[in-house]
Amino acid sequence: MDYHSVSTFAQSYGLLYLFGLFILVLIYALWPKNKEKFDKAAQIPLEED
Repeated sequence: MDYHSVSTFAQSYGLLYLFGLFILVLIYALWPKNKEKFDKAAQIPLEED
């Protein structure tokens, strides 16, 4: 394998990999079961010490 082949592979399949990872993170963040956990975490900066 030369540099051009590796670069083409990384550009095409790397994009698909990162897009799939993005979709998984989005599903995790928007899953109804996780809403309470994220709402609680969003309130942490507003709490007094």
